[in-house]
Amino acid sequence: MRVVADFHVHSRYSRATSRDMEVETLARWARWKGVTLLGTGDFTHPTYFAELKAKLAPTGNGLFVLKRGPRDVSFMLTVEVSNVYVQGGRQRRIHTLIFAPSLEIAARINRVLAGYGKLASDGRPMLGCAARDLAQMVLDVSAECALVPAHAWTPWSSVFGANSGFDSLEECYGAAAARIFAIETGLSSDPPMNWRWSALDRIALISNSDAHSPSRIAREANVLDAELTYRGILDAIRCRDPARFLFTIEFFPHEGKYHWDGHRACGVSWPPEETRRHGGRCTGCGRPVTVGVMHRVEALADRPEGFVPARAVPGRNLVPLAEIVAEALGVGAETGAVESEWMRLIAAGGSELAILIDLPEAELARFTPPRILDGIRRVRAGELSITPGYDGVYGKVSIFGAGPAAPTEAAQAQLALF
Repeated sequence: MRVVADFHVHSRYSRATSRDMEVETLARWARWKGVTLLGTGDFTHPTYFAELKAKLAPTGNGLFVLKRGPRDVSFMLTVEVSNVYVQGGRQRRIHTLIFAPSLEIAARINRVLAGYGKLASDGRPMLGCAARDLAQMVLDVSAECALVPAHAWTPWSSVFGANSGFDSLEECYGAAAARIFAIETGLSSDPPMNWRWSALDRIALISNSDAHSPSRIAREANVLDAELTYRGILDAIRCRDPARFLFTIEFFPHEGKYHWDGHRACGVSWPPEETRRHGGRCTGCGRPVTVGVMHRVEALADRPEGFVPARAVPGRNLVPLAEIVAEALGVGAETGAVESEWMRLIAAGGSELAILIDLPEAELARFTPPRILDGIRRVRAGELSITPGYDGVYGKVSIFGAGPAAPTEAAQAQLALF
């Protein structure tokens, strides 16, 4: 069956998250978005874990559904943890997603990790042990658990990040790296960027929202043809077969807040070649700029832009429907007018992802105003312009203002896979 999965979300017990991030509300938004399977997030937090036990019923196959209410959205036990430690004379900050197949195994993981940090302090706990030790401890609890490096290229908190990461999975996770079969590419990169590094050829590239509020669910996600079971889902990812792992749903990576290099305080935003020309120093204050994802990918890449490996799983770059509606109406994305029109479109089209990906233009035209329909068409075709994000600042998308943009070599290579 077709499964749309978003594995990385947070609960209201994580910092800087909406109070609405709890399973009943998450399930409702998942239906609106068109998501079949949602990660719970934050299962290490004691209060949230108690809520999960009280509100979710196991299906007997490693997944869960709501005990009360509709059961058309499934959940998988997931959590993101942060390891802060010193290795090789440098401080490391590595974020890792953990997947667990049962509440019992999750509880055992919690008991082990409680010795390395205060699990109740944050839904994404900070642990004082090395990432390689984390991986070994989790896999010792159960070989059915999975670990996925989170937002793998983010400068400050990831396995390949310029400021605190490594140059290989093995450096970071040690012997356990052989059992890591996927990485999360993050909002600031997409599959074609990752295809440029041959070291990742054995690795599945997954995409998730890292949502801190319900409306952000499925801004990135994974589309699988898989059995809706814990093992079935992980096997479909692990095999990297485009007949089973169909595609990922992606931001346009330029929109991510660490795509280019830069210095937010001085308003400096540069592509990698400009950073190199200035010796990595901000022209405003002289301090080092934050090296972004594109620069870091280019530093490790051993293939040209546009290279496509065999059996590549493509991505589909999208702009959230609310942003398309907002630009079409000429108002802010958080306004009541956008919310009202978004809900009307969802009621008519079934879900956000059905509208953005599945429904043909002729069918959309039955219930979609012409300017919004034109915006959807332009996004599908990649006919937009984006001012790249940098140093924690999201990129700015223009769908109608700049006219059609020529697809990049990477975009053309990706489109050819569909």
